[in-house]
Amino acid sequence: MRPIIIGIGGAYSGAGKTTYASLILKRLKGWGAIKYTKTSLYISITDDIEILSEKGKDTRKLLDSGAERVLWVQSPVSELPDIIQMAAGMLSYLEGILIEGNSAIKMLKPDFVVFVAGDNKRFKKSAENVLSMADIVIYDKELPAGIPEGAKLFRTKEKDKCLDFICSFLKECRRSI
Repeated sequence: MRPIIIGIGGAYSGAGKTTYASLILKRLKGWGAIKYTKTSLYISITDDIEILSEKGKDTRKLLDSGAERVLWVQSPVSELPDIIQMAAGMLSYLEGILIEGNSAIKMLKPDFVVFVAGDNKRFKKSAENVLSMADIVIYDKELPAGIPEGAKLFRTKEKDKCLDFICSFLKECRRSI
């Protein structure tokens, strides 16, 4: 059985992607996570626990949240299709994979996409496309423009309600695979 893939994207750096990724991982067992960082030249998949566990890193937050395995993918967007598929293959034995990063989401086409809009005052260029793929949109005060029809909407303060919905969806998803 293939793993379920959840994508977590956001409007900008600091919108809350890693916070929600961590909250989701705390509720799931047997899941892995991929953190994508865009670089200008080099390509790497890091699975070295010492590097991933460095204080202050998003990868450490994912590990501390209970991810069974975490990979840190770094590459230019032009090299991402091959490297992200390779990383997902390295986690294919797990129940599910949570992937954080707008460009990686566009390449991997997850089963379920969570978009964190934050304060809706700024949007990275890569965010607009991911918002159009969103199954859930988490927002603070104002809804962003471009939300797909049928997307579930949750305010930032509705964390538990949002997480309950995601876990319920995942149970149904697993039954249908």
